Amino acid sequence: MTERGFPAEEFRARVARAQQRMATADLEALLLTTEPDVRYFTGFLTRFWESPTRPWFLLVPARGDPIAVIPSIGADLMGAAWIEDIRTWVSPNYADDGVGLLADTLREIVSTSGRIGTPSGAETHLRMPLESWERLSRALGERKLVTDADILKRLRMTKSEREIAKIRQACEIANRAFARTPDIIRAGEPLDRVFRTFQIACLQEGADWIAYLSGAAGPGGYGDVISPATSKPLSPGDVLMLDTGLVWDGYFCDFDRNFSVGAPDPKTEDAYKRLLEASDAAFERAKPGATTADLFEAMNQALSGGGGGSAVGRFGHGLGMQLTEPPSLIAEDRQVLEPGMVLTLEPGHEFEPGRLMVHEENIVIREHGAEYLSEPAPRRLPRLST
Repeated sequence: MTERGFPAEEFRARVARAQQRMATADLEALLLTTEPDVRYFTGFLTRFWESPTRPWFLLVPARGDPIAVIPSIGADLMGAAWIEDIRTWVSPNYADDGVGLLADTLREIVSTSGRIGTPSGAETHLRMPLESWERLSRALGERKLVTDADILKRLRMTKSEREIAKIRQACEIANRAFARTPDIIRAGEPLDRVFRTFQIACLQEGADWIAYLSGAAGPGGYGDVISPATSKPLSPGDVLMLDTGLVWDGYFCDFDRNFSVGAPDPKTEDAYKRLLEASDAAFERAKPGATTADLFEAMNQALSGGGGGSAVGRFGHGLGMQLTEPPSLIAEDRQVLEPGMVLTLEPGHEFEPGRLMVHEENIVIREHGAEYLSEPAPRRLPRLST
């Protein structure tokens, strides 16, 4: 059984790698405001981030341990982690919700003309009010708030063995829930009840929570994969797809499985076979030195001879503390694969007008190739009872 949490040396190694990159980028501190970035260096795991009321800040200085600047309600939990320098204010505070304390701390650790990096590129956001950001900028004087030079993105793309073990644990929970699906779901059940039944199965198998569940059902395929579940019942000839992003100890899995309600028609069987062939092709290409564009092209070639592409924009993505992380498996993303990267392979194709099918697996890049984290889907389309 994978252990929960991380030892302090895991976080110290992350901080050391960040500080090496900060020196190269001429940054005297990192200012982090989002849940995964704060948790990456601290282990601060709480669902309290669901509330948008309070801002939370973590500072990684050029030397030494991180400093947490957080609302007082989080002091006890942060104190249970390895962080020792925890500075708090009582929040919400409409007059000054942590900005003054944050500015004081930055002036303490950053020289008068120093540079402070914060994640600013694609797939990032600033989790503090714009008014507070502008006030902070003024309070820092000549100190400059700049991009973090993709330091967080590049650090988080490559997982440690302890992180990989947590993602594998999440995948194993989903594997067990998917294996139960033919026993707990059958024709006639409304799709919204199917969603609830499957989520219950995930929780029973050990998920901490199900942060994401999408799916669809339709004759021989489905029209999209993001619509909310309706009360329409499953019918013979439908293809049901369930795509789960359950969480275990703060790490996601993200893969789907397709099921035929009764016997599938030959076109549906063929579509399913081609999706697996596309995923297989990408898996074979997934080696250090290859690029994410290479994986996209392998799947695109298998599905459409290189001319189709994906209506959803990509054929997979990074995975870890978030359901989706960089990189994207698209033709324009040429991120070189490295050992420790965790990716989804997600080929999708509209085989006939209005008939879409999507398949997804989770893999990790190793020194000599890829390794499955999800148990590979059965080679024939599984069936649900009618």
